[in-house]
Amino acid sequence: MKAAVRLARPSGKRTRRTHAERTAETRAKVLAAVVDAVAEVGYQRTTAQAIASRAGVTWGAVQHHFGGKDELLLAVLEDTFTRFADRMADIPVAETPLGERVSLFVDRAWEHFRSRHFRCAFEILLDYLGREEHPHSARWREQMTRAWDRVWSTLFSDARVPRGRSLMLQHYTVATLSGLATMSMMEGASAALSRGELQLLKDTLTGEMSGPA
Repeated sequence: MKAAVRLARPSGKRTRRTHAERTAETRAKVLAAVVDAVAEVGYQRTTAQAIASRAGVTWGAVQHHFGGKDELLLAVLEDTFTRFADRMADIPVAETPLGERVSLFVDRAWEHFRSRHFRCAFEILLDYLGREEHPHSARWREQMTRAWDRVWSTLFSDARVPRGRSLMLQHYTVATLSGLATMSMMEGASAALSRGELQLLKDTLTGEMSGPA
């Protein structure tokens, strides 16, 4: 006689997420909702209700996690720059020649400037932080400048240029990439790949940071 086979009964237990995990998931959904809304309808038409609806939460929940629209927009800007820094994090510094590092930096920075996250941040910056009377304006410009400088200084610590000229090169790089990104947005599907302009930027930065021959 065959022995009876017992089938294992499902325990019925589900792995419960921690409060921190649930909070992080909700915050990520809200931030993504802002980016998606701005990309589809523009910053001016992105309402608080639209953000909450896209994220699948109430506006009260958004306020609980961020404090309000101003704080939410600042969080979007902070998240965007974190994404930029993450793109650069695994570029090898010690074993990579300066010219190769510049090339990697420009290519990855361009991918960032072409992204929906940058486009969203750009619209916020134009309408929000561009207003001098806003209490966050000066503070956030300073914070973003410092954050960009940290990435730059880590990648190009061996650059043979004075501090003042290094800051000028950073500003020039941001201006060039944001300008190309703006042209790409304006031209739409017919936009060129900007390879020539990007190579010119690489050549300029490499020449400047290499110092006298």
